[in-house]
Amino acid sequence: MKTTEKVEALRQLMRTEGISAFITPSTDPHAGEYVPERWKSRRWISGFTGSAGTAVVTLDQSALWTDSRYFIQATEQLAGSGFELMKEKIEGTPSIAEWLGSVLPQGSVVAVDAWVNTTSEVESLENELKAYGLSLRTDIDPYATLWTDRPDIPQSKAFVQGLEFAGESASSKIRRIREKIGQNAIVISSLEEVAWTLNLRADDVLYTPFVLGYVVITPYTILLYICREKVTPEVADYLKAEGVGLREYADITADLHALDIPVYVQPEKTNYAIYSAIKHPVRKESVVEQMLIFKNETEIQGFRRAMEKDGVAMVKWMKWTLENVPLGGQTELSLSRKLEEFRAEQPLFRGISFESIMGYAHHGAIVHYDPTPETDIPVLPEGLLLIDSGGQYLDGTTDITRTIPLGPLTQEMKRDYTLVLKGWIRLGSAVFPKGTCGTQLDTLAREAMWKYGINYLHGTGHGVGQFMSVHEAIDLHQFRMQWRPTPLLPGMTITDEPGIYIEGSHGVRHENTMLVVPFAEGITFGPYYRFEQLTLCPVLTEPILVEMLTEEERTWFNDYQKMVYERLAPLLDKEHKEWLREVTKAI
Repeated sequence: MKTTEKVEALRQLMRTEGISAFITPSTDPHAGEYVPERWKSRRWISGFTGSAGTAVVTLDQSALWTDSRYFIQATEQLAGSGFELMKEKIEGTPSIAEWLGSVLPQGSVVAVDAWVNTTSEVESLENELKAYGLSLRTDIDPYATLWTDRPDIPQSKAFVQGLEFAGESASSKIRRIREKIGQNAIVISSLEEVAWTLNLRADDVLYTPFVLGYVVITPYTILLYICREKVTPEVADYLKAEGVGLREYADITADLHALDIPVYVQPEKTNYAIYSAIKHPVRKESVVEQMLIFKNETEIQGFRRAMEKDGVAMVKWMKWTLENVPLGGQTELSLSRKLEEFRAEQPLFRGISFESIMGYAHHGAIVHYDPTPETDIPVLPEGLLLIDSGGQYLDGTTDITRTIPLGPLTQEMKRDYTLVLKGWIRLGSAVFPKGTCGTQLDTLAREAMWKYGINYLHGTGHGVGQFMSVHEAIDLHQFRMQWRPTPLLPGMTITDEPGIYIEGSHGVRHENTMLVVPFAEGITFGPYYRFEQLTLCPVLTEPILVEMLTEEERTWFNDYQKMVYERLAPLLDKEHKEWLREVTKAI
């Protein structure tokens, strides 16, 4: 079916149900970032394949909201679909409720699926719609009937993340959670929290080793709600030894309704269907999320090992790319495949941590550009190639961006490369007192480019999980212009990734994953913290306008390059070691 045919089928169902508008988000029942195929309804109805966006269909109009990462991509993919692109956070763009209020008569009914919308989203939308005389239904999933070839619920086999990687047993984590909730219960819907709590992993979600399930902990019991086909005898024995009982995935709402004690629930991460089943909900920030963001020593050592392996793969790929692009025949997709091959050679590799962003030339200006057979272009020995990628290893998750000079560059490209580098260095070298949050440090990454009238609209950094999601606890510690009050504390991992994007020309981004570590007690208002650079990969120096760097920035950069060589050289053969020595020479 064409997009226009799918939309018309939805409208026919809406007329039958007495609905004037239906809203389709990009999420699943677990409010996940990476959504299993079964719940990619927004992509199915609109044809837009970006990871973030919301489609809204009325009886005679349709629109799609997405953020700045996808403006270019969405414009291309929505052409001819009947969907109007709504650019989020751009002046003049209405909210979904505002738009519906302007196109629907008062008394109209708007609908969402309670299973794929969080409690906070439903409540907020309902309040906004009331202001326009509109009401909200939450009891319908049109895609259950319209999407005839809809994929099934994922059924990959669960497996245990051993103590040699996790560093703490599930029973110990459960004991700590119970200390936080007292005589209450807690429902855990977030897949990263389920995975962390039980030291359990699977391949239910693309790029992230999550097991699809819910966990309910009471003072006396802990139950995992999961499709039984996913549980091997070994995993069943492990869970029993850790005190965890098993229930079917679909039993969650009935069991929650039967609980007659207060239940801790996080409205921002729990779907409205789950929330509505609880008799005595207690709205709380997630105690589990607040625990998992702090990496223990075993996890930290695992991160360091994973970064060494990933650095080896990146060095091999960078050298191979610079040698083979001039020979011809390379495209964005072929280079993506080659990088995955180099990562797959590394011990404990379990796949990539997200679809590689391999943007050559003007594609580099599309912040989250994923090359497809339809968009793939040849990569030539000129201009810039932006590669944002990562790997999943049993001992750690990686996320790294490098911008590769492939040949002659314009002065503007060199300037942008250097401005991004300055911001990357300033943030990466920061020292800050206890209580500082990422929003307070975000300016460090942007200040140099602001002076040239340049900015970027995405965040500058996010948490990274330990063999979990590459975007961890995305509502907590971050670098971004928008206020995020969570203080940065030792044990947290976070990325540093400023960028510049010139539409139709090029994109530049540099990114490392970092660990917050102690710096010094300080004279006043201590202690003070700094960042340990976990990522180990050279930054190519040809485009750098050295005169734009301060002496302090040059020193920090040269020290980083030296560290990269010293850590990776023992893991490389002679040929790659010599190449790495050359590209990490001081500037």
